[in-house]
Amino acid sequence: MRNIIIDCDPGHDDIIAIMVAVAHNKELNLLGFTTVAGNQTLPKVTNNLLKVQSYFGWNYPVSMGYDSPLIRPLEVQPAAHGESGMDGPVLAESPLKPTGMHAIEYMRKTLSEAREKVTFVCIGPLTNMGLFLKTYPELQEKIDCIAIMGGGIYNGNILTKAEFNIYHDPDAAKIVFESGVKVIMAGIEVCYSGSILLTETEKAKDGGRASKLFYDLMQFYQRYAIRNGWDRTAIFDCTPVIYLLHPEYFVKEERDVHIETVGEYCRGMTVVDTRGYADEIKNPKTVLVSVDREKFVDVIFESLNILDQQYA
Repeated sequence: MRNIIIDCDPGHDDIIAIMVAVAHNKELNLLGFTTVAGNQTLPKVTNNLLKVQSYFGWNYPVSMGYDSPLIRPLEVQPAAHGESGMDGPVLAESPLKPTGMHAIEYMRKTLSEAREKVTFVCIGPLTNMGLFLKTYPELQEKIDCIAIMGGGIYNGNILTKAEFNIYHDPDAAKIVFESGVKVIMAGIEVCYSGSILLTETEKAKDGGRASKLFYDLMQFYQRYAIRNGWDRTAIFDCTPVIYLLHPEYFVKEERDVHIETVGEYCRGMTVVDTRGYADEIKNPKTVLVSVDREKFVDVIFESLNILDQQYA
């Protein structure tokens, strides 16, 4: 069993990724959550997570982290996720509260007390992760790997060459990528290759508690795809979670990756060395290239079915 901490900015796709992780608690031992500003402000994304916890009756510890990038101003994404950061589902306010411990202090305490190594699943900007590694470098040896959703091999989404999570705080991302800790990068190419067809989301419409939440999330989340005339959409943040469960579904390469921190067009670009000179790779990252789409989507519906049965 792999011990994980999920660092997130929920977010529709964050919540779906979290449902997949919780459904597979025999493989992934979820220790807790840390939240970071990204899709929306820190209070909003934290509130979204707490409401989902109450919806299911979960009570994992939630520790709030940084409310802005290291250097740059906060740039939230209401076009993608709405003013709440998770528009669509109507969920009751949660009586649950965060731990009161800052995210990096929660990380420090958890790793210090852990008997086995911990995997971080980072599906938001890397502000918390970067500051943790900078503040407590002596604890790097307690980290098995950092599996992130972020970056791209060739393309971006918020800019032509930059994906949002890295673009949002490239300075923190640079710390993470240069830390020497094993990094698994799920960039936008592999996320797009695992896209779910819009028609497939309809299968969840009449399902149980988890399926209903998934369906309501997707009704808002897939509007962007519909506006662009696409027949599918990527559920980006699911990708590193599903990789940890089923690495055999993925094509991956070991590559040097560098972070561009400045530039009008390339800020936040993950510069992936694709030249293939294996003997010259100095600090390799595991870069996910593609995934078996049908198997990827099957994991999502399998997870919903597990949770539907648990919370019937």
